Amino acid sequence: MTLTLDNRSQNQELSLTKALRQIQQLNSKIAVLEQHHQDYVRSQQNLISAIAEICVSPMQEIEALRILIYRGEAPCRRYLRSVLVKQRKAS
Repeated sequence: MTLTLDNRSQNQELSLTKALRQIQQLNSKIAVLEQHHQDYVRSQQNLISAIAEICVSPMQEIEALRILIYRGEAPCRRYLRSVLVKQRKAS
């Protein structure tokens, strides 16, 4: 009887230890995801500031934001570069 209780206790301890390890791994993954999200938000804020700074017409701003929303950051940056090039050529 004592041996059975000891085995049961050991199994429960092993299960708890395993569960704790999994919780710690999940917490680490959550921390990494939160950092990625903060980096993403920061880059989007910088990009929105750049849109406001670079675009000279509301239509350009709308187009830049539309590209950002539907196609992503890289195409939006390309669009902003093309706007800058056109502005330089016009000067």
